[in-house]
Amino acid sequence: MRALAVNQDVIVVVSAIWQTTATFVRSGEEGFLIDSPIMPEELDALPSLSEQAGFPVSGLLCTHADWDHLLGRLAFPEASLGVGEPSAERLRAEPGAAQRKLRSFDEEHYVEGRPPLRLAALQSLPVPGRLSIGDAAEIELHPASGHTADGTAFWMPWTRVLVCGDYLSAVEIPMISMGGSADEYLATLRRLTPLVEAAEMVVPGHGTPLGPEQAGRILAEDLDYVTAVARGEDPPLPADRRTTHQKEIHADNLSRLGVQK
Repeated sequence: MRALAVNQDVIVVVSAIWQTTATFVRSGEEGFLIDSPIMPEELDALPSLSEQAGFPVSGLLCTHADWDHLLGRLAFPEASLGVGEPSAERLRAEPGAAQRKLRSFDEEHYVEGRPPLRLAALQSLPVPGRLSIGDAAEIELHPASGHTADGTAFWMPWTRVLVCGDYLSAVEIPMISMGGSADEYLATLRRLTPLVEAAEMVVPGHGTPLGPEQAGRILAEDLDYVTAVARGEDPPLPADRRTTHQKEIHADNLSRLGVQK
């Protein structure tokens, strides 16, 4: 796991698995952890990192209900967990699904001794909406469906940092998962555009944080890609995202959308 200080109020940690990101954000004496790393030793390290860096964890937030973003409770078991209303609805509709996928991952990768993931007593947050942090700051919640049926992007105006979930990744092409939608994905990218233009740093769900120029380039590439597959086309992958795994994601996207290669 790598820890990256973005600015005085934001630290991003990047998991060794899938480069999944988690973001500490603070304002005054209050702070949140958004999303989570994956491996047990990474989660175990978060409380010490929080304390040493002076980033209090008043609560946990998640960009969406995929299991690899929900593990903050394993690091901070007493913290409240807030998710956007669409994610709360998805978790209610899929009871135990995140825990089963976590167990499957652990079995596949021989991970032992992980405690049970408890997702009870979620706080459902309105999206769009605002969440107070500290004495005067607010986190803005923006709808971000398309990758999945749910999703929330978090914009922190006082830091000029955008945490956008599984969008705008330098290591992963757009993934339209089961329950996702190409049209909704495009709508999310368009909603994110003014936030990307205002941001000093963009934190994707997978991959290291992006500066404005790189984030803008990836946004343009992803708009082109999703527009093409939504039209039933088979577009080329971006030049720096053509790994074997990205080609598999692309094939899954085409299959899910009924696009003929």
